[in-house]
Amino acid sequence: MISLLAALCFCLTFSPTEEDQSVYRSVAAPAQAYFAETFDTDSLDRKWVLSRAVKEKDADIHKYDGGWVVEEPEKQVLLGNKGLVLKSPGRHHAIAAYLRTVYHFRDKPLFLQYEVHFQKGIDCGGAYIKLLTHSDDLRLSQFSDVTPYSIMFGPDKCGSTYKVHFIFRHRNPRTGTYAEKHARQPETDLSDYFTDLKPHLYALNLYPDNTFEILIDQTLVKQGSLLEDMDPPVVPPREIEDPEDTKPTDWDDRRHIPDPTATKPHDWDEEAPRLIADPTVQRPEGWIEEEEPFVPDSEAQPPHDWSVEMDGEWEAPLIANPACAEAAGCGSWKPPMVPNPAYKGKWKAPMIDNPNYQGKWQPRMIPNPAYFEDPQPFRMSPVGAIGFELWSLTGDMLFDNILLCDNLEMAKRWTEDTWGQRKTPGILERLLLATEKRPWLWGLYVFTVGLPIILFVSLMWPDKRFGPSTEDYYYKKSDEPQPDSPQDPEGHTALNDSGAKVKTGPRKRETRKAQKKSDLELKENSD
Repeated sequence: MISLLAALCFCLTFSPTEEDQSVYRSVAAPAQAYFAETFDTDSLDRKWVLSRAVKEKDADIHKYDGGWVVEEPEKQVLLGNKGLVLKSPGRHHAIAAYLRTVYHFRDKPLFLQYEVHFQKGIDCGGAYIKLLTHSDDLRLSQFSDVTPYSIMFGPDKCGSTYKVHFIFRHRNPRTGTYAEKHARQPETDLSDYFTDLKPHLYALNLYPDNTFEILIDQTLVKQGSLLEDMDPPVVPPREIEDPEDTKPTDWDDRRHIPDPTATKPHDWDEEAPRLIADPTVQRPEGWIEEEEPFVPDSEAQPPHDWSVEMDGEWEAPLIANPACAEAAGCGSWKPPMVPNPAYKGKWKAPMIDNPNYQGKWQPRMIPNPAYFEDPQPFRMSPVGAIGFELWSLTGDMLFDNILLCDNLEMAKRWTEDTWGQRKTPGILERLLLATEKRPWLWGLYVFTVGLPIILFVSLMWPDKRFGPSTEDYYYKKSDEPQPDSPQDPEGHTALNDSGAKVKTGPRKRETRKAQKKSDLELKENSD
């Protein structure tokens, strides 16, 4: 009975219906965010600008001819949820949008996150996002691969290499030139994020103390410092090798040398061949050396269109020699080759430690003329826009729920409101959610859970009739009469000499009988 009720409860709670399917809840953009995008509209919002940049060698051809659309994924997880989809495989794509306000790297952190869904996997291509450097001449319609950016972040794959890029452009305070600094790759295996055909959340947290964190699906995969964990390093070395220093001509860096006192043994034959004919093997009987193993086919005729002037002299094709059909072999016989036991090769003197060894030569170190100190690489060029500039062999790459802000709590709320909708609720959560549409389930829950508890208590609670045999109240069920227990509380109520009510159980009745018998004996003795 209980099993049937539990099964009924499970079926009613977890059976999928149109009402119960996960429906996407639109999320409002935080007012304080520098940029927030959910792509909930039916088409690209006006703030998104397609690149019209042209090729360098042909001004009439657009460099970025790949298409972008806003649509739902092919396999819907949340009904009504849309994303920005890169549609054209094998083509270049570029699209960008301005921030609400320019982000300056000062005393507040940077939190960047967005979702990527490789709906058809990925063969070769990137899905990274660029934070474009703010400047007066920034034009999104001309966005291209040469447009300056401050940060590039996101997944990238080609061949068997799976990466999550975090690159920032660092300005040399001495020369004013910019150089890309790459974060070292996580040690975690990233292949599943590219091949499982599921959406994933990529997040970059960058702090004013020059530390950074990279998270995938809210799991930390890499953390480090801008000063210590970038290649090449942000701060160049204080000293470098002197480019003008050269190794002295008499510098001996040979660790071992041939022994000058060794001589070649007199019986060492350097001319002995490595292989020789096996002297133990004889030519098989029936071998015909006079016959060739293959002979021209006597029945073959040249093609009817064969021209000696055009095709040359015609030769009949070779066939197996019929005379060799039953022979051990035909043609010239040679014994097999075997290693020569007398072979020693070219003689070389044995190697000994070099008494004049001076070690490996290294040029002298001099102060690095390009050395500089930058204790705050976090203070990068300000960000004015956000964009995708991509090429991929695989299409239908979907992006969603982009956020750029400087408040960790805001980023957490955004994650919970967007990415959190994809989480599958647990059993208890689904049971509680089911009661919102079916309040009568509360009664079923209480009955299903309460009935086993009541049965358990009633069966396990100590019973005086069937308790442990060491207790006074224990007895075995039998048709035979059972003696009264001396502690049996059962009895009858009677009046004593003063009129008070007293209980007269079996024990008290026996006591009174004994008392009366004693009184009669005393009376007889006195008579």
